[in-house]
Amino acid sequence: MSGPTDVAAGRPHDVAGVVLTPGAGADRDHRTLVALEQALAPLPVLRLNFPNRERGSRAPDRPEVAVAHLREQATAFAARLGVGTDRLVLGGRSFGGRMSSMAVAQGLPVAGLVLLSYPLHPPGRPDRLRVDHLPDVTVPVLAVSGQRDPFGSPEELTTHLATVRGPLTTVFVTGDHSPKDDAAVAAVVRDWIVGAGS
Repeated sequence: MSGPTDVAAGRPHDVAGVVLTPGAGADRDHRTLVALEQALAPLPVLRLNFPNRERGSRAPDRPEVAVAHLREQATAFAARLGVGTDRLVLGGRSFGGRMSSMAVAQGLPVAGLVLLSYPLHPPGRPDRLRVDHLPDVTVPVLAVSGQRDPFGSPEELTTHLATVRGPLTTVFVTGDHSPKDDAAVAAVVRDWIVGAGS
């Protein structure tokens, strides 16, 4: 694993809950999201499906549909916790992280953003970058990706995620787009959200 020695630098504060979203081909029960919820306990976590999964479809929703759903569900989750969305951390794997970042870029107030295996570009298509909205992200961001991720190499991610205007922490773990070591990923996320040793 590589990254800053202090992954808590620039981390969110006073977090009341976490919303986690899956990649385009997965659902809320993806093993990494489940591991994250367990690692973050007792912090409340909402693992969320996108509307396509609720309809029984594997085809991903259009971004505007996914982002609207995420905004609605995050707002309702915050209300159940008795806080504003600015006390939540949003994030997810791949498509889910991208949709979370778009929701934040479009003005959803949150405490922080977690991007797991951010899909910087389609495999083999480094010219098709998914970065236009990133300069509008001004909250603390944690990005965790595999060192051999075909959706974005460490060098590519380091370069392009630097356009985020909030504090950015990047960590690269062993693996590809679906790193196998969920414990390592969960530990990084837990330490960033709640602090080391919590």
